[in-house]
Amino acid sequence: MPTENTLSIIKPDATKRNLTGLINAKFEKAGLKIIAQKRLHLSKEMAEKFYEVHKERPFYNDLVDFMISGPVIVQVLRGENAVKLNRDVMGATNPVEADTGTIRKEFAESIEANSVHGSDSLENANLEISFFFAGIELSI
Repeated sequence: MPTENTLSIIKPDATKRNLTGLINAKFEKAGLKIIAQKRLHLSKEMAEKFYEVHKERPFYNDLVDFMISGPVIVQVLRGENAVKLNRDVMGATNPVEADTGTIRKEFAESIEANSVHGSDSLENANLEISFFFAGIELSI
């Protein structure tokens, strides 16, 4: 299996409840390595640009407002099949549908405040990583 990088965001609902360490422990236990990490408070412009792919969807404005409501942790995870593995560790978007032991099952407050974001493909992972990180930050 190929070694990949993927983007992970720990969302405002989780940082507000001091869950960063517990969430990252789940990633690491699954075999993902955190190779870059930043704590940011996204501006409205940053959130709008990052989630631009959803601009025509009815939840777009609420998503942007939520993502700027508090600090987030943006990070790059590395591992074998990292995109899929990260998505497996996160669980289904809707925490009610998420498997036991996943981040969203354990920590999400709702389908909107679901604690984490993860890239959905290798192509998107590369785009999302470059949105937040310069290449030199990933040279580990």
